[in-house]
Amino acid sequence: MQWTLVIPLKPLERAKSRLTATTGDTLRPGLALAFAQDTVAAALACPAVRDVVVVTDDGLAGRELAALGARIVRDEPAGGLNAALAHGTAAVRTGRPQSAVAALNADLPALRPMELARVLDRAAAFPRSFLADAAGIGTTLLSAAPGSELRPAFGAASRSRHAASGAVELPLEGVGSVRQDVDTGDDLRAALALGVGPRTATAAARLLIAD
Repeated sequence: MQWTLVIPLKPLERAKSRLTATTGDTLRPGLALAFAQDTVAAALACPAVRDVVVVTDDGLAGRELAALGARIVRDEPAGGLNAALAHGTAAVRTGRPQSAVAALNADLPALRPMELARVLDRAAAFPRSFLADAAGIGTTLLSAAPGSELRPAFGAASRSRHAASGAVELPLEGVGSVRQDVDTGDDLRAALALGVGPRTATAAARLLIAD
């Protein structure tokens, strides 16, 4: 099964606000963009991925991610993360109604294409499924096979809400790069320990220089 990934991204000036204590407001937008660039690049290199759709209203992010090969869809609902994901999924399925779709976080800078492939290959066995984040509280990936609605419920405690919605949790080991999203300084250090993509590595080096 080939998947279309839908990745939502806030305007960079508002993205990753919880990182401000670690990065400051000057470096934070660039780091958020680097996360998204490394996430999209790794996703497009995954053999299970057909294409990537990014839902964003940020002009710079749109241009940079389109240059990597992503399709950019404007966040017309402007109603938050779940509305953006529903809008992106509808944009995909308007042209290809039987597409297998998965929502993926934009802040997975350590993402490994083959680990993502393992997750998506397992997800293909279920109408809807999800992968919990490294903290075990949130969700980094939510899938919907052909004929199934995505029904995203991201936000606080999304792991429990996705489980309650009937999505099957994927109990995979060895896919830490798909679980390690970055919201805090500790998350960033954990991602760096896993090994991040080149853009995040460069942005993180600027952070160290600034310190």
